[in-house]
Amino acid sequence: MYEKEISSLLAVEGLCERDIFDALEKPKEAKMGDICLPCFKFARAMRLAPPAIAAKLAPYIENAEFISKAEIVGGYLNMHFDRSAMADKLKPLSAKNVVIGRSDEGEGKTICIDYSSVNIAKPFHIGHLSTTVIGGALYRIFEHLGYGVVGINHLGDWGTQFGKLIVATRLWSSLDEVAKNDEYFLNSLYVRYHKEAETRPELDDEARAWFKRIEDGDGEAVAYFDVFKAVTMKAVGRIYDRLKIKFDSYAGESFYNDKMGACLDILRDKRLLVESEGAQVVNLDEYNMPPCLLVKADGATLYATRDIAAAYYRKATYDFDKCLYVVAYQQNLHFKQLFQVLKLMDFAGVDDMEHIAFGMVSMEDGAMSTRSGRVVWLRDVLDRAVEKAAAIIEEKNPDNADKNAIAESVGVGAVVFSALWNNRIKDITFSFDKVLNFDGETAPYVQYTYARCASALRKGGEFSADKADMDAITDDDGYEVIKSVLGFADSVRQAAKLREPCCVTRHVVDLAEKFNRFYIGHRIVVEDDGVRNARLMLTQAVANVIKTGLNLLGIDAPEEM
Repeated sequence: MYEKEISSLLAVEGLCERDIFDALEKPKEAKMGDICLPCFKFARAMRLAPPAIAAKLAPYIENAEFISKAEIVGGYLNMHFDRSAMADKLKPLSAKNVVIGRSDEGEGKTICIDYSSVNIAKPFHIGHLSTTVIGGALYRIFEHLGYGVVGINHLGDWGTQFGKLIVATRLWSSLDEVAKNDEYFLNSLYVRYHKEAETRPELDDEARAWFKRIEDGDGEAVAYFDVFKAVTMKAVGRIYDRLKIKFDSYAGESFYNDKMGACLDILRDKRLLVESEGAQVVNLDEYNMPPCLLVKADGATLYATRDIAAAYYRKATYDFDKCLYVVAYQQNLHFKQLFQVLKLMDFAGVDDMEHIAFGMVSMEDGAMSTRSGRVVWLRDVLDRAVEKAAAIIEEKNPDNADKNAIAESVGVGAVVFSALWNNRIKDITFSFDKVLNFDGETAPYVQYTYARCASALRKGGEFSADKADMDAITDDDGYEVIKSVLGFADSVRQAAKLREPCCVTRHVVDLAEKFNRFYIGHRIVVEDDGVRNARLMLTQAVANVIKTGLNLLGIDAPEEM
């Protein structure tokens, strides 16, 4: 708030406006001001001690209409904003349903985001939640800032697991039965196969042969593959709908099967592809990395080979300015190798590619494994969260006509919010108790605050921001709410810059806490028109920010709870 104006006013005495803007920060305590400029970094350029620099700069800022007081505290120039001027900034934000923080800063730029990337023939488990909701939130955040965004679901639809499923289907089921069932049935066949293969290793040879037939385009093998894919995509589509996730491309690994050859030719032409024990690799010893394996001794390609082809395709198709890969940090080495190989290939977009790593999800008693059946299915998590929300609504508001829809919004919102609350790199130990705890810093708490705002606005009726008595909202509690409302746009930009949706998550919780303190201490609907107008204006602005923030996270904002 006011950072640009402050930077412009203080860009004197040879100081750079950009350097001032970057140096501005929030004081540690509210009583010390709303924003401050540490002057230490300018001491060498100005040949003055930091307190002297602060004193020299103070006159340039203290008469600004939005500054009520400028103080020199040690080497800091502390600035207090004029509360009425801050309150006036709420007016354009208090129109009903206005979307807060939208900008055109990304106009003309394209960002590709590779996220979720589910595996065909496997159900959606809790381990897929982070990549899916982090990617979905980044999609909406960048779109909010005016970027052209391409959401890519790089499906895991290639590999010997499909040969294994064909073997399992032929042994213990049929193609018709698979087509009539769901992804859980497919997974049961997959788990059974691995148990049987422990004592019948010949099954693996049969599975490899069937996958080779898929690669060769054999009609019978492809028919199995197509059914596996159709069953899975129907199932994951239902999960994506509940999570409000969308994609612009479902081009998975199989899509690049006929595009890898050209990339391997480039590597050969540049003499980067070398033979190692019958396989073909790119040697990365010089970069302190193991070789990047691209073609196995039996001629099969790998995930890295398809990722190289995907990079060339995406640059040619979308001409991206950034290409983000939302993938767990377990794949750090893979992406380091991928980016280094692309750099050696002189690939034009390599400097614009980023691995957006996130922490791993494990169960309380160890790691998950679909092969052994040790997993927590995401559908079950969502259903249990919705059931808990429904029970609470039935107890507290049984006459609500939309209680089923609200329960879905609250339950699913709680699960999404829990995955977006922490910095993405933090590991998560999944616990039903934690996810289903709706108290404290949770989506239901923020949603309840929005519903509280909506209720007050319904009771208060029409209001006029131009007839508001700003003194009614500029006491300490009201001013904290105002600052949080006005700071939301900065949090959205920070979320985009750091690729951290939690910047938005934490901001809406902070705003909800501050508004609830104000709400408890101040009646919103009162007889005095000036006071009523001001408090309704503030309430509407809060509602707009919370709704915008929840929508960016992929969470509903119910009007009632």
